[in-house]
Amino acid sequence: MKVIVEKKIGKQTLSFETGQLGKQAGATVIVRYGDTVVLNAVTTGSPRPGIDFFPLTCDYRERTAAAGKFPGGFLKRESRPTMKETLTSRLIDRPIRPLFTKGFNDEVQCQCIVLSSDRQNDGDVLAMNGASTSLFISAMPFEGPVASVRVGRVDGELLAFPTHDELEESDLDMIMSGAEDVVLMIEGFAREMPEDEMLEAIRFGHEAIKQVCQLQRELADQCDVQKSEFIPPEDDGVLDKLKESFYDQFKEKKQTEGKLARAEAISQLKGEALAQIVDPDDAEGVSESAFKRAWHDLEEEVIRDLILAGTRADGRKADELRNIECYVDLLPRTHGSALFQRGETQALVSITLGTSRDEQRVDGLMEEYSKKFMLDYNFPPFSVGECRPIRGPGRREIGHGALAERSIKPVLPDPEEFPYTVRVISDILESNGSSSMASVCAATLGLMAAGVPIKKPVAGISIGLFTDDEGRAPVLHDEGTVPSDTVPSAAAAAASSPATRTAAHLAAPAVHTAPTAGVGRAPATADTETVPTMDDD
Repeated sequence: MKVIVEKKIGKQTLSFETGQLGKQAGATVIVRYGDTVVLNAVTTGSPRPGIDFFPLTCDYRERTAAAGKFPGGFLKRESRPTMKETLTSRLIDRPIRPLFTKGFNDEVQCQCIVLSSDRQNDGDVLAMNGASTSLFISAMPFEGPVASVRVGRVDGELLAFPTHDELEESDLDMIMSGAEDVVLMIEGFAREMPEDEMLEAIRFGHEAIKQVCQLQRELADQCDVQKSEFIPPEDDGVLDKLKESFYDQFKEKKQTEGKLARAEAISQLKGEALAQIVDPDDAEGVSESAFKRAWHDLEEEVIRDLILAGTRADGRKADELRNIECYVDLLPRTHGSALFQRGETQALVSITLGTSRDEQRVDGLMEEYSKKFMLDYNFPPFSVGECRPIRGPGRREIGHGALAERSIKPVLPDPEEFPYTVRVISDILESNGSSSMASVCAATLGLMAAGVPIKKPVAGISIGLFTDDEGRAPVLHDEGTVPSDTVPSAAAAAASSPATRTAAHLAAPAVHTAPTAGVGRAPATADTETVPTMDDD
């Protein structure tokens, strides 16, 4: 039976449709806004006993036929995902992943395909809403709905689901995800927008999110959704045993100074606990997978308790700061280079300047354009002391590079003033948290060292929020711990998240330029820190 629900949100009608296409999937929803149509299908595989992670895959694809185009290049068929498709796949994944019932580890695939595009209404946010709606009307244990909206601002007026032409004139391009009562994710771009205006935009976006969530509920009611019963794995008292025997030791080991030393101390303790709790010869005893789940829960509890008590995971107090060391002109034959070190996170940046012939040509579904600024982020396995297969850039590297690129782009000089093409390469040589924001800081240093006349220096920080059952919510950021009612706008939105731990990345131009003595060829110390438990690596 074909079911359609629709509501005017923004300037056009948003509709969800199910029951006609893709009927063999777990659930399929067609999302329409204007003449843009996105198909969203979700499926689940057979249970995989013994795994200790959630194998969720989100894949977003734009068919060039959707806009009446042929694929560019020699092969006239879509192949590997474009950067836009990769970034959108990450956007789809981020808000839905935490909403699956804890303990559900069956394989899940969310596939989103743009079937029609009017080249004004982007399919990315529609796919995010379609993925949530499909999961919400499926039998899977998904605790939604969650909705997403793009917010723009033209001539001071906030817009929900702005068109491509409106975004060309907008000083804000922000994508938000959330439920009716909370904000789950914010990702966006603004041209030096003040914090109070950003917070106003977040509140505006959340009102639109409420409407989209209600529309998803209407569809579910008409489909008479029947969720399959999911019984989480039983703990069998394993967590209580671990807390009784190892809580104090774990808490002590977690405060060990130095990332590698701390990891080694915790690894040894985990081995001792495994030997004590798990008997491989006892078929009726505690399984290794049950032990791993309980150990993870214990680690969460220890970290949260430390934070709420005012102590960081490595033993630092909430107001105890890390050193920053900044160097420029390290590499003799590059056009510019810089090294930014924050604690045990280290980003080395090199700058290359070129002509208009070096611009990157982008043949997208929405538009064709040339990029004069590129920032590439690399995260080799040796940066965290690991051995992994060495391949091309993964989704995470592409996502972090795009995040840092958007942070720097607003302060670049106008093409008339500086007509050169600029490429920034950030190589992470050490990592213990927020390497993407270290890349932002290093890129600023490198651009200045290369003589690029940026309008203002840009700094990036990570923000984390921990809550407990009593509602205490200390916010951790690069300058200490502050009450949740005084945090910057993005963190204030994150403060309403139902999750125990929430992280946000902020990058903004500095209000006051730091003294030049603080950034030079000798190390400089600044009152800045990162939160190791907020490690985005």
